[in-house]
Amino acid sequence: MSMKTLRGRGSAELEFSLHRLRFSVFIGYASSAKTEAEAREFMGKIRAHHSDATHNVYAYLINGWTVRYDDDGEPKGSAGKPVLKVIQNKGLSNVVVVVTRYFGGIKLGYGGLVKAYSEAASRAIEDAGVVEVYEIERFEVTFPYSLFHIVRETVEKAGGRVVEEEYGKLAKFTVEAKKGEAELLMELLTKRTRGRALFMKG
Repeated sequence: MSMKTLRGRGSAELEFSLHRLRFSVFIGYASSAKTEAEAREFMGKIRAHHSDATHNVYAYLINGWTVRYDDDGEPKGSAGKPVLKVIQNKGLSNVVVVVTRYFGGIKLGYGGLVKAYSEAASRAIEDAGVVEVYEIERFEVTFPYSLFHIVRETVEKAGGRVVEEEYGKLAKFTVEAKKGEAELLMELLTKRTRGRALFMKG
């Protein structure tokens, strides 16, 4: 099972103006967040940094089902929800986005607000970068030293990863594999080592 989230933190600034009339400045911030507490901590830092802003709108989606968003004084549905939709439309989870607005004196209207908040959120997410992460399983494999290269090569070619190594009378690897693929990898190792590898699931 995989999930798309953000590689790091990102930001983007947009200024809406027409005929030299400055509408507003929108600054988007995006970050990965594994828990609501992490999301709220991120939001708090942005709000503290932009305490003089007209609005600090946010949306977050944690673990695929915990959803929160807030218009922070903007017309209902014109700000927080569009930001959330950007997160959802990109298929992301464990993500928090805050869009700060400095009002420029000219109203944008409902449609203009939706566009502005959506674009600021989207650009901040693009700046952070999207990454696909997988749930993992661990197991230990113990084997004679004569099988060292066979075991390592089999693990790596099958998409697994050796994360720890121990050396005593026998060699021992701690292996990470994508969830659901550990059993298949152990079967493959059993076949390649002709049953001389021993396993323990983590």
